[in-house]
This record gives sequence, structure tokens and C-alpha cells, in this order.
Amino acid sequence: MRSPDTGAARKSPARRARSPRSAPSKQTLGKRVARIEGQIRGIARMIDEDRYCIDILTQLAAVQSALDAVGVTLLEHHLHGCVQNAVRSGDGAQAIDEALAVIRRFAR
Repeated sequence: MRSPDTGAARKSPARRARSPRSAPSKQTLGKRVARIEGQIRGIARMIDEDRYCIDILTQLAAVQSALDAVGVTLLEHHLHGCVQNAVRSGDGAQAIDEALAVIRRFAR
């Protein structure tokens, strides 16, 4: 993670009861992120080529939708895996608070 004020790497808090993603899940998420990277490069090219604003905005909306889909997929995994494991191990309150904080960020 990057610190918003300095750009320096910020240490993540200690994590609890993690649930590893399966290889197919990692592969699917990796492909989605690679596709998003390609869309972003396409948007940069559109800006360089001085393309019509609405076309660029349409592509930005598509990227945002794709990012949201990746986020929801990760959140589902987190809730069904990591949070569930934390609850079983007695660390559920902290895991739920952490999940709620992330959900609040998505709701903005």
C-alpha cells in the first residue's frame, strides 16, 4: 500500500485467519486486471489522439465497472473465507470491523 501523503510504502496491519485463493481464482483475477490495464492504456492513447470526450468517458465508466467487479469478487472471497475463518478462530469482531471499513470505501 502507498501512503496518500508521502507515496511511500505503508505496512499493512497484521492479518488474521487468511484464506488463500485457489489457482484458478488467481488466474481469473489476474486476467481481469490485465484486461483493465489494457483498457487504461487505450484511454491514455485516446487522450493522446484527442478523441471525443464522450468516447473517453464511456471507456472510463467501463474501467470503473471492471474494477468494481474485481473488488466485489475479492470482497466475496474475503467474507466467505478470511472473515469466516477469523470468526471461527475467535477474532471475528476485528475481521468484521475491517470488512465493514472496506465496504464503506466501496460505497463512496
